[in-house]
Amino acid sequence: MTELAPGAAPSQALTTPPGAATPQVAPGPAAATVASRGFWADAWRRLKRNKAAMMAATVIVLVTLVAFVGPALSPHAFDAIDWENMAVPPGGPNDHWLGTDRLGRDLYVRTLHGVQISLQIGLLATLVSLCIGVTWGATAGYLGGRIDELMMRFVDVLYALPYIFIVIILSTLFERGNIYVLFVAIGAVGWLTMARIVRGQTLSIKRKEFIEAALASGVSTPSILARHIVPNVIGPVIIYATLTIPQMILFESFLSFLGLGVQEPQASLGSLINEGAQEMESAVWMLLVPASFLVTLLTCFNFLGDGLRDALDPRDR
Repeated sequence: MTELAPGAAPSQALTTPPGAATPQVAPGPAAATVASRGFWADAWRRLKRNKAAMMAATVIVLVTLVAFVGPALSPHAFDAIDWENMAVPPGGPNDHWLGTDRLGRDLYVRTLHGVQISLQIGLLATLVSLCIGVTWGATAGYLGGRIDELMMRFVDVLYALPYIFIVIILSTLFERGNIYVLFVAIGAVGWLTMARIVRGQTLSIKRKEFIEAALASGVSTPSILARHIVPNVIGPVIIYATLTIPQMILFESFLSFLGLGVQEPQASLGSLINEGAQEMESAVWMLLVPASFLVTLLTCFNFLGDGLRDALDPRDR
């Protein structure tokens, strides 16, 4: 007979009969909270504690909103020429808040239009590179063998070619300066690193028990890739995607600076910086305004990418 302490409930027995199972203590509220919190909830909690990453995300959202809403607040169109106000500094007449360029076009509206184009190219080119890279890397890593060797040697060959050379060829074959061509051209050369990252992650998980269970159940290879492989590599994919966006924006800016990107009367941050560099001695604001937006976006995306990397790293859990 188990002895009880005076006033104690039966569940608070001081001794346990020989051979009896050890009583299990019910988990408290803290244990239940930890058990119920999933990977993504925990990652979001840690990301919110990263003040630099959250501030960067806030700035990106604000700049995006201003870029798409701000032009409607100005009476000037991005390609309208004001013949009476050419190369006017900020605060000039006729509501040219950030001045005008050498053709009299409002720099405020053109800069926000350039932010729109650069963000669209950065985001869509990143999406193209992710679709190609994730599919290629997951397929190569899962199938393995000669198929893996052949697919990854093709990646190595593309790595040996200069990115700018491939983009110039694609831009020449299609309409030069077309932003949709730029989406595909820039994205088509940005998937190589993602393919290697996904392949490495796939190699590490394709022998896990849940993959073998899916194989034993007769699940097809495309279904395994879509339902088991890709969801389990989504963490590194998100991190790399966030770091790829500024790379794509910078690459597009470089192409536009060389005259190979967005063409007149359209504008991107790169083309605006190119125009400002030609006038920097007499109209320095033409360079500083678009360059400030470019530096701000690149810095914020990099801070956000670092924060996501720390939040999604399972070793920090």
